[in-house]
Amino acid sequence: MATLDTAPAVPRTAPVVPASPTGELFNAAEWLVTRHARRTPDRRAITAVDLDGSVQTLSYAELDEAVRRFAAALVASGVRPEERLLLCMGDTPELLTAFLAGLRVGAVPVPVSTMLTPKDIAVLATDSRARLVVLSAEFAELGTAASGCRDLTDVVVLTDGDLPEVAGANVRTWDSFVAAGADFAEQVAEPYPTVADSPAFWLYTSGTTGTPKGAMHRHGSLRDTAETYARDVLAIGPDDVTFSVAKFFFAYGLGNTLTFPFSVGASVVLDRARPSPASTLRVLREHRPTLFFAGPTYYAALLSAGLPADAFAGVRACVSAGEAFPAALFERFTGTFGVEMLDGIGSTEMLHIFISGRPGRTRAGSTGEIVAGYEARILDDDGNPVPDGTPGHLWVRGGSAATGYWSRTEVTRRVFQGEWVRTGDTYVRSADGYYSSLGRTDDIIKAGGIWVSPTEVEERLRAHAEVNQVVVVSVPDDTGLDKPVACVVLVPGSAATPDDLVAFCREGLAAFKRPRHILVFDELPTTATGKLQRFRIRELAIERLGGAAKPDLTPITGSPA
Repeated sequence: MATLDTAPAVPRTAPVVPASPTGELFNAAEWLVTRHARRTPDRRAITAVDLDGSVQTLSYAELDEAVRRFAAALVASGVRPEERLLLCMGDTPELLTAFLAGLRVGAVPVPVSTMLTPKDIAVLATDSRARLVVLSAEFAELGTAASGCRDLTDVVVLTDGDLPEVAGANVRTWDSFVAAGADFAEQVAEPYPTVADSPAFWLYTSGTTGTPKGAMHRHGSLRDTAETYARDVLAIGPDDVTFSVAKFFFAYGLGNTLTFPFSVGASVVLDRARPSPASTLRVLREHRPTLFFAGPTYYAALLSAGLPADAFAGVRACVSAGEAFPAALFERFTGTFGVEMLDGIGSTEMLHIFISGRPGRTRAGSTGEIVAGYEARILDDDGNPVPDGTPGHLWVRGGSAATGYWSRTEVTRRVFQGEWVRTGDTYVRSADGYYSSLGRTDDIIKAGGIWVSPTEVEERLRAHAEVNQVVVVSVPDDTGLDKPVACVVLVPGSAATPDDLVAFCREGLAAFKRPRHILVFDELPTTATGKLQRFRIRELAIERLGGAAKPDLTPITGSPA
C-alpha cells in the first residue's frame, strides 16, 4: 500500500463551477492575461533583460500559453487550491508565469525577497507551509534550506545546471517540471472558479523588528489597486511601458510590474540584474519606459551618479514610495531631469499606494492627496479624530486591504480593525487635503515637551550640498528624555564637519528641533528591501554616545563599529 509520501498525484478533473454566494466568478490571472490574449494576442506584454544583457520579448498570447503550461504542471504535481507556492526568483518572465499560474489553479503564490538567507527561506517555507518552491538559478542553493519542511513536496529550479538536493522533495528543472504537465492542459483550459474574495497570494512584511508576517490578499485586491491608483493617479493606458526598480516581491513592485500594465494591456520591462544607475540608464535609453518606479534612496543614487539631464526624456512620470520623499531631494531631482515626481504612501497590508501626489499638483515635502477609492483619517492616542494641522496616527481603508496576517491573530486584531488599517505612520493633513509624513509613529520625537518630526530635521540636513544620507533618531539623555540625534553619510570627498552641519541646522531650524549630536558614518544599515533600518541606526547612535545624548551639540565623528 502506498504511503502519503510515495502515492502518485491524482489528476484533478475540470472544476465544476459552483453556485457562489459570495459574488460572480473572478480569477485575477484570467483578468490580467487571458482576456488580452483573446483580444490582442500579438500585443507585447513583456520585454525581459537577462543577466548577460540579452533581451527576450513575449506577447500576451505567448505569456498566456506559458501560464497555462505551468498551471497544467502544477495540477500534474498534485497542487491543490489554496496550497502555497513559495517563489524566490529574479524578475523574469518565469516569475510572472509561476505567479499567474498559481492564481489560475486557485493556489496561493508567495513571492519572497531574493535577498534572503537560507535560514530565512526555511522560516518562510515552514511558516507558509509551502507545498512547492520555485527558484531561479542564482538562488538555487537556497533550496537546500527547505530540506525537511513538512509540507514541501516539490522544488522547481530555473536552471540548466546542477540541481540542489532537498530532502523530502522532488527537485526538477523548470523545463522538466513543465513537460510533466503536458497531458493536463485540458484540466486548466478554464481557470479555477475563484471569486473576488477568494484567497490569491501572500506577501511577507520585511520583519525588521520581529518575525515576518504573511499579509493575505484576495483575487479582487489586484483589480482594486488597478481601478484606484493606476486609473485615478497614473491614468495608465495600453501604450504605456512600465519599469520598476522595486522588485516584484515588494507589494509596490508587484503592482508596478504586473497589475498596472496588465490591467490595461500595456507592457512591462523586466531587468533581472541588481539595480544600478548604469543599468537603469540602459533601460531608459533602449526600452523607453513611460512610467518609472523607485524609492527615494534610489532616486538619490541616480542623482549622485551624474546621469545626463535627458535620461528621463521618454518618461512621463516618476513614482516614489517606500519612505517619505524629502523636499530638497524632490526639488533637486525634478529640477535636474525635468520629469514629474509622484510621491506616495502604500503598504504591504494595503497592497499599493493610497495617498499620492497628482500630476500637475504635486507639492515638495507632501505625500499628496487621498487616492480615489480610499479613505484616510488621522487620530490621536485615544482614537479621536484630530483637526487639520495636528499630527496623529494615520489609518486607511479601501478594497485592497489584506484580510489579515497568516497565523498572527494578536497582531492582526491590532492592525486590522473593522474596515480600517493602522499604518503605523504619523501624519498631518492640511486644510486643503494634502497629507504630510512626520515619520513612523515610533520614530516621532518629543523634545522639551514639543513634538519633533525626524523628517523635518532630515530635510534640513539633506538640503546641505555635502550630505548624502541622514536619519534622525531619538536617544535618551542623562535624564531619560528623548533628544534628536542625526546620523549622516557625507558625499564622497566631502570636507564638511559636524560643526558645519550644526551651524547649518542652527540657521534653518528652531532650537528645540536641532539635533543634539551629529554623528558621521561611512554607511547606514538598511533592510532587505533597501529602506534605512531606523531601529538599528538608533542602536548604533546609542552605542556611540555611550548610552545617552548629552544636552549639548558636541560633534562626534567616525564610522560604525
